[in-house]
Amino acid sequence: MLTTLRDITQSVAMSSSLEEALTSLVQRTKQAMMTQCCSVYLLQQQDLVLSATDGLAQEAIGRVRMPLSEGLVGLVAQREELVNLAKAHLHPRFKIFPEAAEEHFQAFLAAPIIYQKQVLGVIVVQQNKARQFSEGEEAFLMTLAAQLAVLIHSLQKKVSYQSSGNQTVIYEGISASRGIAIAHALVLGGDIPLEQPDKACVDTEAEQKRLQQALHRSRDALNALLQRFEREDDEVGHIMKALLALLDEQSLGGDYLAEVRSGWQAESAVSRVSLRYIEQFSAMDDPYLKERSRDVRELGQKVLRQLIEPDKLMLHPDEPVILVAREADTGLLAEFPRQKLAGVVTELGGVNSHAAIVARALGVPAIIGMEQIFSRPLDGQLMVINANRGQLLVAPGPSVIKEYRSLIASEKAQQQEFARELDKPAVTLDNKRIHLFINAGLLSGVENQLAEAADGIGLYRSEIPFMLEHSFPSESAQVKVYRQVLKAASHRPVVMRTLDVGGDKPLPYFPIKEENPSLGWRGVRFSLDHPELFLIQLRAMMRASALEKAAMSILLPMVSSIDEINMAMAYFDQAFDELKQEFGARTARPKVGIMLEVPVLLFQLEEIAQLVDFVSVGSNDLTQYLLAVDRNNPRVSGLFDAFHPGILRALRRARIDCDKYGLDVSVCGELAGEPMGALLLVAMGYDRLSMNQGSLAMINYLMRRVSCEELQNLLQQVLSQTDGQDVREVVRAFLISLGLGNLVNH
Repeated sequence: MLTTLRDITQSVAMSSSLEEALTSLVQRTKQAMMTQCCSVYLLQQQDLVLSATDGLAQEAIGRVRMPLSEGLVGLVAQREELVNLAKAHLHPRFKIFPEAAEEHFQAFLAAPIIYQKQVLGVIVVQQNKARQFSEGEEAFLMTLAAQLAVLIHSLQKKVSYQSSGNQTVIYEGISASRGIAIAHALVLGGDIPLEQPDKACVDTEAEQKRLQQALHRSRDALNALLQRFEREDDEVGHIMKALLALLDEQSLGGDYLAEVRSGWQAESAVSRVSLRYIEQFSAMDDPYLKERSRDVRELGQKVLRQLIEPDKLMLHPDEPVILVAREADTGLLAEFPRQKLAGVVTELGGVNSHAAIVARALGVPAIIGMEQIFSRPLDGQLMVINANRGQLLVAPGPSVIKEYRSLIASEKAQQQEFARELDKPAVTLDNKRIHLFINAGLLSGVENQLAEAADGIGLYRSEIPFMLEHSFPSESAQVKVYRQVLKAASHRPVVMRTLDVGGDKPLPYFPIKEENPSLGWRGVRFSLDHPELFLIQLRAMMRASALEKAAMSILLPMVSSIDEINMAMAYFDQAFDELKQEFGARTARPKVGIMLEVPVLLFQLEEIAQLVDFVSVGSNDLTQYLLAVDRNNPRVSGLFDAFHPGILRALRRARIDCDKYGLDVSVCGELAGEPMGALLLVAMGYDRLSMNQGSLAMINYLMRRVSCEELQNLLQQVLSQTDGQDVREVVRAFLISLGLGNLVNH
């Protein structure tokens, strides 16, 4: 069953249009279930419309339509559950559509196609003979419908239109970092064609070495997948074992190398060997051996990826590109030359994943959750990324390009308007000073960011330099980095967060594999389990601060208990005492704070105030944990809502309690850099906001045009709302009433 399901879903996924996908779906499903008819009805403006069929009259496609309150198909969609009838015509909801020519069918089995709680349509199979479909058939159709939901949703979102004779394809996703850019695509992680051109190699020995390295990396990747599934005796584990066996020198791996020794480039060798075996296996009568051609193709593509993609970042060094990837981790974006990166598009990831945060820090337009983006070849294609609307336009015509160049110019003019006031402090109309800091982590950008009139660095992400190394950096190497950051700050305050790895921020030389990394071994938990690394980092930070005579504070991430604070402070005291003995009076004791992101600490602020000097609210993780939403999972990331009234009430409670217990408090999450979020935070009493440099001018501009008194009235309205969308509508209306409608969509 798994193989059949995979074949059907792959056929649908590889279709270039919704019509082609549905035609393939009904034909293959009818054949797989051995029925006389299979049809798909899609929901369009509250009507179910026959969209594809193999068994009903073809001329009925698009003509047969019914509201949800009519017919058996409507019943399936209305109830959102499977219906299985031996004699469909006896059911009270049965309805005849003469144009469909279905009078002779009796047996009826239908399942709803549902994507994230929304009914997209219904898939139906029918037979002439009156019979109840079996439980196995029910399970097959329900499973198929569930798998199809994502694919059909993606194909429905992909729109084509004609522009000046050129066909432009529009893909839709979720905006993770605003902005518009025009550039060619650089695809990483997409499907690599097995058919590679025949190219002779110049240096056989060097080419063999390159292929052996690719084989080694492929073997490591397959072993990692095998370990992931080793506890489950399922098809995936068997596939990994089969592919590993094929990599041996006694099998395909040896044949690849032999082909290189015959004088071919590694890519050509892999392609030639794979295609020969595929041809042989495909010609065999034995179904099992015929199926092995799929394994040969899959392995060949894996090895080709290892050969081709490690060097792709070096292509076109002078041309900006839009990076298209299945998932872009923080290290990839951090290492990518900034002048080359025009935009980022990913199939996976969440809008508040750390990769998305880095994209915002770099000021790069980014769209995530763009399903089916790899359903067509994109590498090298001209694109427009419109991250303001979550759209990617592929192969746009001249008139579309002209329109977007105009939009880019308009956005640039607006940013210039914001920037003209950057030399003025963020003071509200009733004279309340709001301190605006930047979040930083990429050394190359710190000086430029601070030159834009920030009050300091409210969050320095120390893990990003760690990600760019090949091993844990030494104390002296860290001192050098931290001194550069403190020097760039020019005696303005700097808050340095200790190492926060794990979750979606892996270290390439210290992989952490967990089933649920967001709730796993990360932040201060990692540091406390590795005091040898933690002490080095604390010493390096304090040494850098002493050498630069800087106003530096240290921030502990992902703290979840008082016990963790006590243990961390013991190591802090140890590091400080060691440096005091080594350097004497030159060493000043920095302030220490914790990230307020684990919800349980909201109820322990009184005890926390006795142990640390300040707290910094990490609104991203706090929201994730309060809502029980994995922000990196596209299936649920849409539920991540920092404007949820419960989140806002928690933030307000934290501000009140920090005042009560004498704790300094700031906010360093993404909420602080959004106009609506910044307004509400200031209304709650937060006066220290840390954000990406790209938001600084805009938030400064906004703060200078509002008063705390009117923000208090706004807050009362907002806290009485029942969901995040209502909150946004209230704040949107407030901004428009002040003539600040130009900030509504930021």
